[in-house]
Amino acid sequence: MEIVAFDVEPVVLKKDDPEWKFALGAKPNTEGVILRVATAEAEGFGYASATAHMGSIKSTLVAELGHFRALVLGSRVDEIGAIMQLLDRRLRGAPQAKAAVDCALHDLLARILNVPLATLIGGKRRSEVPILRILAIKSPDKMAVQARLLVDQGYRYLKIKVHGDVDEDVARVAAIRAEVGPDVHLTIDANQSYSPKDAVTAILKMADHGIELVEQPVPVEDLEGLSLVTKLVPIAVEADEAAGSLAEVYDLAKHRRVDAISLKIPKLGGIRNTLAAAAICEQAGIRYRMGAAVGSRLLSSFAIHLACALPGAQYACELGEFERLLGDPFGGLSVEDGVLRLPSGPGTGVEKVDAGTSDRAAENYEAITMTKG
Repeated sequence: MEIVAFDVEPVVLKKDDPEWKFALGAKPNTEGVILRVATAEAEGFGYASATAHMGSIKSTLVAELGHFRALVLGSRVDEIGAIMQLLDRRLRGAPQAKAAVDCALHDLLARILNVPLATLIGGKRRSEVPILRILAIKSPDKMAVQARLLVDQGYRYLKIKVHGDVDEDVARVAAIRAEVGPDVHLTIDANQSYSPKDAVTAILKMADHGIELVEQPVPVEDLEGLSLVTKLVPIAVEADEAAGSLAEVYDLAKHRRVDAISLKIPKLGGIRNTLAAAAICEQAGIRYRMGAAVGSRLLSSFAIHLACALPGAQYACELGEFERLLGDPFGGLSVEDGVLRLPSGPGTGVEKVDAGTSDRAAENYEAITMTKG
């Protein structure tokens, strides 16, 4: 079970909508890094998203993984805890790069044992989860058209991106609700764009249109403001950017700052930490779900295994955004009628496809390959 290979491949995946935009700016593509680890008998894959507003860019991820490779090579894949402890001692922070290593090791070990990843982390409790899709910021009319297209594809859960203009954001919600009718579940994601006062004003107005949850309404550093919004509105408030580490999840739960937390494997540093974060939420009575970490199907494949294994992950998860990416180098995962089913097969259940189908990084980083020996 000795790890003999550690390969890093940066990728750029274009979005099917080149005008895709959220509160923090336009994002016509998504960047990331694929990690391959291998023993003599099998290989496993991990993925790190280059998400600047969450603290990572592609060049930094490549450098961090390059730093980790000498620490991982020669280790035993069945000693994941010891490996991750070593990485924590040698480099502070770097959750996205550590998540790629942690996920790749779990995938590799599950493949060696010939079991699905969900089995490795406690066994599946469900075989599928409903998927929530994201509506990028556009005019109210255009967002309503987006919503109709997704509903016609079978989705019943939608998240509306807003950007801090109360009247315009309320108009977006109203237009979408009028288009999709009363049976579609709507949530809001402000991506930190409101002040606490504006957040309360907007949420109370949006409540008339049947929204069920508001994600990260205020800036990440304004924890008192987040607590205030949670206390003053009848709609569930969820933390995303404010839940960027186990310590932050613990603080949110301890002080009851929110009603729910969006758990994301990359920002928490891997599968092990995400399981710990879920346990904190469960003990505190805080709802949680697997949130959107936009990237390859590989990235979503880890989250669907956790969503099906964790006892409390029982509401719609944001694991279908790979459907809007072009040239994904991984296959074996697709949303059908608004539902994502747990892949069969060992490990994540997804497989790398022909490299020619993937749009490679414009910077033309060379893959970093380290083979023991």
